[in-house]
Amino acid sequence: MKRIIKNPNSEIVLQNIIYKNGSNNRLRSILLREQKNFCAYTEEYIGINDAVDIEHFNPGLKYTANDSYENWFMVKHKPNNAKRTQWIEPILYPTDENLEERLIYSDGFFLHKPEDTEAKNLIDLLNLNDEIFVKNRKKYIERRKEMIISRGFQGNEKAYFEELINLEIDYIKYLRAIQEEFNIDIWNMIPH
Repeated sequence: MKRIIKNPNSEIVLQNIIYKNGSNNRLRSILLREQKNFCAYTEEYIGINDAVDIEHFNPGLKYTANDSYENWFMVKHKPNNAKRTQWIEPILYPTDENLEERLIYSDGFFLHKPEDTEAKNLIDLLNLNDEIFVKNRKKYIERRKEMIISRGFQGNEKAYFEELINLEIDYIKYLRAIQEEFNIDIWNMIPH
């Protein structure tokens, strides 16, 4: 999982857009654009045919005065439903500026330091180390490595991902895994 950076000058904040019971198309559109069409939890590209939800990270805040832009993320519907229903405290928020140091990526898994209860709880809440999720991340990275070799991009992995972004952005998944495995800043390569 990659840190989600919230923009203090977001249209949502500046225009005081709130989540309502009913249509939230404008809110949905802005959140998707800010997340460059990537699911906050799975880091998979959200295509036109994907079912998506405006996720309230802390569901206890939904429809309260404390629910806000900082608590809203666009996520694919199925992973959102797979999120544990039991809220866990203390928890590492997806926006935490130290998320990527505390939520450690290693060969498809997300790890944490033994004393970091907040990171452990985030992993548990989102089920980030589910066997299928880990297997899919690992397989995706292996396929990318094979493609880099077969297409002659060894030593220039950034060029391979630039081409993939330009030609088939919907094939991009697992941004944090790409970042760590290939040592590239994939997020800043993706256009808004």
